[in-house]
Amino acid sequence: MNFITLNAAAGGDFRNSGVMYIIGLVVVLFVLSQSIFFIVKSWKKAKELGIKPEVLKNTVINSAVFTIAPAISILATVIVLANALGIVIPWIRLSVIGNLAYETTAAQTALDFWGASLKNAVTDPQQFSTIAWAMTVGSVAPLILLPFLCKKLQKKVGDVVNKSEKSKVLGDSISAAAFIGIISAFVAREINGRTTTKETLLDAAGNVVMDAEGAVEKITRVTGSAGAMSILVLITAIVSLLILDFICKKLKLSKLEPFTMPLAMFIAMGMAILLTNVLPEEIVNLTWYEIGSVIN
Repeated sequence: MNFITLNAAAGGDFRNSGVMYIIGLVVVLFVLSQSIFFIVKSWKKAKELGIKPEVLKNTVINSAVFTIAPAISILATVIVLANALGIVIPWIRLSVIGNLAYETTAAQTALDFWGASLKNAVTDPQQFSTIAWAMTVGSVAPLILLPFLCKKLQKKVGDVVNKSEKSKVLGDSISAAAFIGIISAFVAREINGRTTTKETLLDAAGNVVMDAEGAVEKITRVTGSAGAMSILVLITAIVSLLILDFICKKLKLSKLEPFTMPLAMFIAMGMAILLTNVLPEEIVNLTWYEIGSVIN
């Protein structure tokens, strides 16, 4: 990604540069072309099988409607990542393969090396390139392994899960536990939120400090932290989701259930903006750790 370094050196926003948008458009056009190709082939095959045009049209309409909820979730994910990574990389990633849990985890894991956070804009080209590679390469493994392993794994898992009603319940519990584990990791990060980085210790004159054995001394400095706003937005998202879920069940709005999570995310985003403008500055800026402080 030499063009990123060149663009950064020129003082431009490499995250949203023209070259990045061209790459994004190429990727999206490829995905759209692939989708159209398979739709046309499937439509022709369905006609050969004697399926009525009315049935095909209803299938297409229903499929399109049920993609709205996932699309909203994807849009919310792009918005979440855009502050740190710009619009283009999240747009490319989520146009091909990915989700909120994976993309944010991959990006934050890469940033942890530098003690940085997705809460701040990534302005270093090396960090940006590393994040892009981490998000992309991590998604390649399933695409390579699934064609060879998926059928065998699916059969074995299916044999175990469908053996009895208890086994089926156990399988659902394991899936739910895995999802809850991922969410818990995000919740824990927002509650604790401290990130650190190791820096070379310098004396008053700016010279590198060496220890008794001649090694460069390092200090650990706090580079990011969670605070009152993180907790308030987290609570808003949870409460919003519970209320929306209750409304769907109470009014039997099963078709709206897929929209509850993305709507809760947007409500939480809106609440973050509202609270920032309404609450006193000392509450908005309240954090558990002092950014820049040195820890042992």
